[in-house]
Amino acid sequence: MSLITTKGKKEIEDLLLVMIKRNLKADAFVWLESKLDAVNSEDNSFQLRMLFAQISRFTGKQEVNLEAAELAVINALLPGYTLQGWTLERLCRVWILMQLPQEDKISYLKKINELFESAEMNEQVALYSALPVLAYPEEWIFRCEEGIRSNIGLVLEAIMYHNPYPAHFLSEAAWNQMVLKAFFTEKNVNHIIGLQERANARLAATLKDYIDERLAAHRTVSEEIYKLLV
Repeated sequence: MSLITTKGKKEIEDLLLVMIKRNLKADAFVWLESKLDAVNSEDNSFQLRMLFAQISRFTGKQEVNLEAAELAVINALLPGYTLQGWTLERLCRVWILMQLPQEDKISYLKKINELFESAEMNEQVALYSALPVLAYPEEWIFRCEEGIRSNIGLVLEAIMYHNPYPAHFLSEAAWNQMVLKAFFTEKNVNHIIGLQERANARLAATLKDYIDERLAAHRTVSEEIYKLLV
């Protein structure tokens, strides 16, 4: 089951385009459009992978200038999802993914999986940020679980922070692993969508063991962890 309706996804896609046009230089946007045409006309993923890799050279790494009304619309369409703090390259990459033809499922999955397999850190951040708006959402559960095992902070935050995908699609075991990883890596768990709603007995037992280990080593324990001891 998708997190968002087709109509809602199109509204977000259109809104991202408005943001891109406002933040991206005119000549860079012309380049982006021309490359996207090539991406959507190919059967393989060569042009897509090239575009994904080259995008930062034209966008830079500055944060996107966002308007409160835009953020409110996105949150209404996809509760918990926010673009706050995104860079322009991240925004453009997510928008590019939303442009890919979806009718041929095998081709669509192949292209995005090849991106996951070759992505560098910032490309991974964009891919995980796009999970809530990708087609065939059940197909990305493995990729989400794979990302949780990453030791790259920005990648973990793209999965954990303001991302409704994990709460909706991860199994209890994978969800518990993510939450424990968040505490272990000292992430701000208040940014995890569904944290309280998905509290469970197995997670509580694991966290109790974690607390005992921390206290035995005379280390501090986050106050937030006690809220999950159901």
